[in-house]
Amino acid sequence: MAAKKNRAKAVASEDRSRTFPAFAPAVGSRNAFAETWWGRAWIDALENTSLDAGRLTRGRTYARRGAVEPITVTPGLAKAKIHGSAPRPYSSSVGVKQLSDTDWDRFLDTIASRAAHIAALLDHDMPPELVDDAQAAGVRLLPGVGDLTPDCSCPDWGWPCKHASALCYQIARLLDVDPFVLLLLRGRGEHELMDELRTRNAAVASAEASSAKHPGLRTHGTTDSPFAGATSWERATDAFAAAPDSTTALAGLLSMELGAVPDLPSHPPILAASREPLGIDQAGLQSIAADATHRAHGLLTAYSAADEPARIPALPRLSAWQDAVRMVAADPEDETMRANIVEAHDTSDLDLGIAALAWGQGGPAGLEALEKPWSPTATQKAKAHKALEDYADDTPPPPLRLRRNRWTAETEGVQIRLGTDDRWYPYRRDAEENRWWPDGPAENDPAAVLAALLARLGERHLVDHFDLDFVE
Repeated sequence: MAAKKNRAKAVASEDRSRTFPAFAPAVGSRNAFAETWWGRAWIDALENTSLDAGRLTRGRTYARRGAVEPITVTPGLAKAKIHGSAPRPYSSSVGVKQLSDTDWDRFLDTIASRAAHIAALLDHDMPPELVDDAQAAGVRLLPGVGDLTPDCSCPDWGWPCKHASALCYQIARLLDVDPFVLLLLRGRGEHELMDELRTRNAAVASAEASSAKHPGLRTHGTTDSPFAGATSWERATDAFAAAPDSTTALAGLLSMELGAVPDLPSHPPILAASREPLGIDQAGLQSIAADATHRAHGLLTAYSAADEPARIPALPRLSAWQDAVRMVAADPEDETMRANIVEAHDTSDLDLGIAALAWGQGGPAGLEALEKPWSPTATQKAKAHKALEDYADDTPPPPLRLRRNRWTAETEGVQIRLGTDDRWYPYRRDAEENRWWPDGPAENDPAAVLAALLARLGERHLVDHFDLDFVE
């Protein structure tokens, strides 16, 4: 048994590290580096991340002339030696965020239930429907803006430099041939994935055979109603992943006879204390029910009062982490809930508190501004530069260093971040913790955000000065 396990570990280790031979030079070629849609998505992520189009052009030249040596791909990282102008090649790499074990479980469960997806992967194909189904289950396979982290041993400060750019373009060619390269970058090797899919597919087939023998037992609602519920024994994660899209749900809601909406939401049922709670956190369940009641009441009130309810945006589909942060931001005094979330998400109370502050700034976009740096377009950067120039006409701002979507005044310890919602989020550095904290509301004008941030900084310094005088 031990020998069998050791062989399995050896196979898994080999499966998670693959080295691909260097591509032959193609000097003078103008063929695209990617022909498949997922290969082009990789290039889009690279080019939208880049801060310098010129370095991308030189990176394509390096790739076509054969400057990239064999590429080694492991979970979360691809690396290679790149020949540049120096006698020795540089070491370049590109990092990609790996999926969590929970993400993999959701992805594999989704794929295992669809034979067409398994067949496509066996043919080294990645149809859009496969990616869409994964997305519906809360798993994003294709990299987006800010998901790639290039690095290089060269002295060039470009993001990315021409050597790392060349590596990224050649990776796109690898993805064209073998989409399992993307899955390996996300954390799992081809053979272990296919073995797991076969196992889960067999389990699905067994469950379907059991359902055929016992038609009264079902694993998902079968009614055509958009509000079809799950059975009492269905996993909550499965029910959430199978939830109807917001358009279908809204259509079903508007077709119902709603009647008068109460001024206040009703109280959800109080669970009776049980001698055998079967591991259920009754207080937590009641808290979630109350939260859902208040959110539903708010939406129902808005829909009923609107002339065109369909124009009212539905609540965003949130991940478990986003929803946890939202609940803490709504009720920061609930210490029991905070402790449960800290434990469930393996985080600290301080990190959770900072995330809740970011949520208060701008909801999902505010949290994203805290957690995920990304690269604005040239137009967005030019617009910000013009706004800050206009601000300088009145009072010269401090020197700002631009890095991705973050403009930082190093000496003052303040920073403004451009969110994906085109709003600006103010941050200040905590010198003791050496970390950035959300500080103040988000606004549309970067100059206004920076001015307010500096004004608050001046007020704090004034208070500190008076405090020191009082102590003396």
